[in-house]
Amino acid sequence: MPYDRSAGLAESVRALAAGELSSRRLVEECLARIEATQGSLNAFRIVRGSAALAEADAADRELAAGVRRPLLGVPVAVKDDMEVAGEPTAFGCRGDFPPAPRDAEAVRRLRAAGAVIIGKTNACELGQWPFTEGPAFGATRNPWHPEHTPGGSSGGSAAAVAAGLVPAALGSDGAGSVRIPAAWTHLVGIKPQRGRISTWPRGESFQGVTVNGTLARTVADAALLLDAASGNHPRDPHRPPESAVSDAVGRDPGRLRIALSLKPPFTALPARLHPDVRARVVELAERLEALGHTVEEADPPYGRIGLTFVPRATAGIAERVREAPHPALLDRRTLEAARLGRLLGGAPLRAARRAEAGLRGRIGGFFTSYDVILAPTTAAPPPRVGAMLGLGQFATDRAMIAACPYAWPWNVLGWPGVNVPAGFVGDGLPVGAQLLGPANSEPLLVSVAAQLESESRWHERWPPRALVTDSPAS
Repeated sequence: MPYDRSAGLAESVRALAAGELSSRRLVEECLARIEATQGSLNAFRIVRGSAALAEADAADRELAAGVRRPLLGVPVAVKDDMEVAGEPTAFGCRGDFPPAPRDAEAVRRLRAAGAVIIGKTNACELGQWPFTEGPAFGATRNPWHPEHTPGGSSGGSAAAVAAGLVPAALGSDGAGSVRIPAAWTHLVGIKPQRGRISTWPRGESFQGVTVNGTLARTVADAALLLDAASGNHPRDPHRPPESAVSDAVGRDPGRLRIALSLKPPFTALPARLHPDVRARVVELAERLEALGHTVEEADPPYGRIGLTFVPRATAGIAERVREAPHPALLDRRTLEAARLGRLLGGAPLRAARRAEAGLRGRIGGFFTSYDVILAPTTAAPPPRVGAMLGLGQFATDRAMIAACPYAWPWNVLGWPGVNVPAGFVGDGLPVGAQLLGPANSEPLLVSVAAQLESESRWHERWPPRALVTDSPAS
């Protein structure tokens, strides 16, 4: 019988170690599901078919010899902004890219844990937008509603996990790019503390606002992948204290003071919380109250934190554009963002970097009154495929901020956040809520998320099977 696609990361590890299946069989079935859905969902940029099978055979030999490693023989995917030795890293861009000479540190650590790297997932161009589509690879679609986006920029990873193509995947989060697609595909998405998962060969990614994170169907699986990928390259500038996040799954967090924050942080453009999304987030708050926590509405003192985000994000885009082998093929919005980044790359960027300490102090003071913040992950459900693709720079920014105004401040701060599924709105479109904490609070956030999961059982609900096995969609 085929191995059940609902078996997650931890269950796959257990079944492999128990000899109930082989890594080759598990990888073959993942490859078959990817092939069956690539024309319709388009989750992958690169599928490492023969290489993954060779890695699976090597894992089977280790398993037979009694070797045990945290992810030995389990297939996982990584986003196409991470170097995988021998594969190009296009990061959503058109053109030919050279094969990477070596693995990124996060990928190296996954391999050290025994994982089989089955492929690289689609991302929008340089990870800038909350959709995953473009001329380089087409549109990646949402397994729940293929006419809608899975979000971005880690939309390929989210679509692959939500559809059961792989049990878990790495993504990256620069303004919500793990949490937003997790929300829009009914997944758990962990954005960890800056430096928890190395971004090497870049000491910092996008001036420190972007970190690597995990997507999975359950809190336990997302935490397991986080622990396997965590750790630092010797030259990493950010080195948080070690933390075994998986140990917090199932741990009683105690009675917490939780701030329900529904007001979007300051942006120069308007943003309004969709009433149906608000209702789902409030329902989660009521569940937390029923679990014994104290929940009250309160908003962190964000101030004008957005003024520090823009110089860092656009300077990061300018850096990537300078490195691009085919700049003439880049989206005009990318080039406009890079121009702004070059303008802001001097004194404004230095001021933005200096401001982080003050922001951490001010917003950190909020956590003397509250332990955790519960906030919407997005203000709206996932838009339709193509809704933002052809817009100009200003219109894209306006649409993006209207849909996704909540996630990016935690990228400025470098602190952890966890998206949890909040349910469905409208015609069955997934939405999410984020649990936010101060520095190094992943264990606390994970324990609360797992507590919610035990009540909500969100991982038991799957996209309609027909939507992930049908013939290709145009």
